[in-house]
Amino acid sequence: MRIYLIGFMGSGKSHWGRLLSHKLTLPFFDLDTQITEQENKSIVEIFEEKGEEYFRMLEKETLYILTESHESFVMACGGGTPCYFNNIDYMNQMGTSVWLNTRLDVLFNRLLKEKESRPLLKNLSDAQLKQFILKKFSERRIYYEQADLVIEESEASVDSLIQHIMHV
Repeated sequence: MRIYLIGFMGSGKSHWGRLLSHKLTLPFFDLDTQITEQENKSIVEIFEEKGEEYFRMLEKETLYILTESHESFVMACGGGTPCYFNNIDYMNQMGTSVWLNTRLDVLFNRLLKEKESRPLLKNLSDAQLKQFILKKFSERRIYYEQADLVIEESEASVDSLIQHIMHV
């Protein structure tokens, strides 16, 4: 069983991924953490030094390597992961993709607190952050909607996630 958690940055993928992996006794991978450990640099440093295109290629490679080397896991994917290189199709073929759909106001409040650690957000004012979320979310939604399962994050619980995943 391979479970890919997708959704916008700040949607709770890492939080729910850790809880799910513990409850299901499956390995947990945070794709961003895997990349930072592999590169020995933060995501911000990778973006600044090598650019987004380089990061997206690394992201795809890491997604494929982890998938092909593990039969079962829970993976928290980056917010943009499903939007590049047909990654959403790959995830749907190789396992179950779950979109944690989080309300925009909740995303804004969470991301406001995390701006410095997020390369796409760190130089934005609060008003620009709100616009960025609206724009990026509307661009990415078409990919998120291709997930095998859509869960409203505000109504999520570990047991309800497991129940939904088992019935896909």
